[in-house]
Amino acid sequence: MGQISRPGAVLTYEEHGDGPLAVYAHGMLGSRASDARTGLLNWPSVAERTARRVVAYDARGHGESTGRAEPADYLFPALADDLLALLDEVGDGAPAAGVGASMGTATLLHAALKAPGRFDRLVLTIPPTAWETRPAKAEEYRRLADVIEQHGVAEGLAKAAEGAEIPEIFRDLNVPPTLPDVAEDLLPSLLRGAARGDLPAPADLAALTLPVLILAWDTDPAHPVSTAERLRELLPGSTLHVSRQATDLVSWQPRIVEFLS
Repeated sequence: MGQISRPGAVLTYEEHGDGPLAVYAHGMLGSRASDARTGLLNWPSVAERTARRVVAYDARGHGESTGRAEPADYLFPALADDLLALLDEVGDGAPAAGVGASMGTATLLHAALKAPGRFDRLVLTIPPTAWETRPAKAEEYRRLADVIEQHGVAEGLAKAAEGAEIPEIFRDLNVPPTLPDVAEDLLPSLLRGAARGDLPAPADLAALTLPVLILAWDTDPAHPVSTAERLRELLPGSTLHVSRQATDLVSWQPRIVEFLS
């Protein structure tokens, strides 16, 4: 495991394989460890099958990385700066492939616009709410931050789940529920930072002409297919695959391997 120091945080990362670099950015409230528990993507296998060096890292405030209770630290452009600093640490100057999930997808898009020469291709999985759908999700994050501060993480998440339906895509997945992989004292600030974030402006995204693979799943309001479809329209070099059933998710790793190879 490696570490890099950043203003207000220490980021941890792990490496697999050798060859051209690919970097993976996980989703909000997750981590390298929580992603491994889902079994959806196996990075040692991806590294071997693509002949790439895969670096997966914990975003600030998540997993084994540290952070501070400053909402501005968790804005997507700030997370993009962390990613670019990681590339400075582990890269060799050549463009890298970027793979992201949800918050990681947002991080990658902001990073690619800040420094377009740093990436040669992107895999954007489960793009989050954006643009027209973002304000409602942002208000959910702000309310959840308030409840967690008043009642703690367990009760806050229980209150947030009241009356919420499990998205159909998740009902057949054998993934045990887990608490956020974020320290309780950081979680409200992280949520408030996320509430202030959005994907880059649609007009800016047309500047990204590199190859992009977009992978989305259906029926999840936190990751609506509408965002993925809009990204497909905006990114000239992109292709989109939407999984309508949980059984189709096993195709994601082979699709990523083919795209990165």
